[in-house]
Amino acid sequence: MPVRVPIGRLPAVEESDRSKRISTARQAVLAAAIESGRDPLSVSILPVTKGFSAEILRQVAAAGFREVGENRVAEVIAKCGVLDELALSCHMIGHLQRNKAVVAVQMFDRIDSIDSLRLARRLDAVAADANRANLAVLVQVNASGESSKGGFPVSEAVESIESICALPNLSVQGLMTMAPIDADERTLHDIFSRTRRCLEECRRQISGFEGLQLSMGMSGDFEIAIAEGATQVRLGTALLGERT
Repeated sequence: MPVRVPIGRLPAVEESDRSKRISTARQAVLAAAIESGRDPLSVSILPVTKGFSAEILRQVAAAGFREVGENRVAEVIAKCGVLDELALSCHMIGHLQRNKAVVAVQMFDRIDSIDSLRLARRLDAVAADANRANLAVLVQVNASGESSKGGFPVSEAVESIESICALPNLSVQGLMTMAPIDADERTLHDIFSRTRRCLEECRRQISGFEGLQLSMGMSGDFEIAIAEGATQVRLGTALLGERT
C-alpha cells in the first residue's frame, strides 16, 4: 500500500523545481485513489493556473496536462495566445457574471461553475448565437449550505439540473462543489458525499442524463474528495507552488 501524503502536507520544494512538485502531487492523488479502492485512472488533476504566468503554463503543458482552470475572464484573454499555442483547454472554475457570458463562450472550453438557472439560460442563448452547440458545463452544487458559496442547494439541485439539461446548447457533464477552507474532516466527508449522492440522483431521475464528472477537492482537501468519489480535483498550490 503506498504511503499516503497527509492533506495539506505535500513536501515543500523550491518554486523553480515545479516538476518535482508536480510529480509529488500526482503521487499523492494516485495514493489517495488506491487507498480508497479506486482505479487511479478514474481521477484526473485540473491544474489551477489563475495568477500564474505564461511560463508556468508552458511547464504545465510540458508535464503532460491538456486542461487548466482559470477564474477570471480578463486573465484568460491575456493568456489566450499561449493557451492556443500550447493547445491547452481552459475551464472556467470561478463565478461567472452573466454580462461576461459572450466572452466566456468564446474563451472557455468548459464552464465548471453554472450556479443559477439565469446563468445557464444566458449561456445557452449565447452559445446558440455563436453556433456553438453542446457547450460543456458543470453544475455547481452548494453542498455546504454556506451563504457565501454559489450553487444550487442540494434540495433543489436535481430539479434545477433537469431544467439545465433541457437547454439545447448546453451539455451537462457533471457536478462541481467547493468546501469551506476551514472545514474539519468529518464535514468534508459530508459535503463531498452529498454531492456524489446528488450526481447519483441525477442519473436515476433525469432521463438521458449522462454526466459522469464530479469535480471536487482542492489542494487542502483533495484526498477526502477522492475518497468520496471525485473524478477531478482542482490543484493550484499543491501542484504549482505559491503564487507570487
